Amino acid sequence: MRWYLEVLQKYAVFSGRARRKEFWLFTLLNILIAIALASIDSATGLTKSGHSPLFNLSSLYVLAVFVPGVAVTVRRLHDTGHSGWWWLMGLVPLVGAVVLLIFTVQDSAPGQNQYGPNPKQAVARPAVV
Repeated sequence: MRWYLEVLQKYAVFSGRARRKEFWLFTLLNILIAIALASIDSATGLTKSGHSPLFNLSSLYVLAVFVPGVAVTVRRLHDTGHSGWWWLMGLVPLVGAVVLLIFTVQDSAPGQNQYGPNPKQAVARPAVV
């Protein structure tokens, strides 16, 4: 939950780098929350015809987390040494999703890169003996 809240606190921060853990935990919680809200929408009848699809809980949630989702994806791409503009590759059907998946599962680029210091090294603590 900490990683999810951290991404929301960096609502529209597109600079810097994001660890794999930060990106994937945010993505996992997003999916779980969206499924739960879609279930509530369905159970309460908000998805039936006659209701605007923009005024159900799941649609409002998706709109609310769109910008932080793009921002954490851009930071994750930065962490692997790629430009944030690669996010637009996701708009290409099938191929784009596969390319983004490959980029986001890669390990962090070692050391500092043009987007900042490695976030793993920034949080690494010395071993207590």
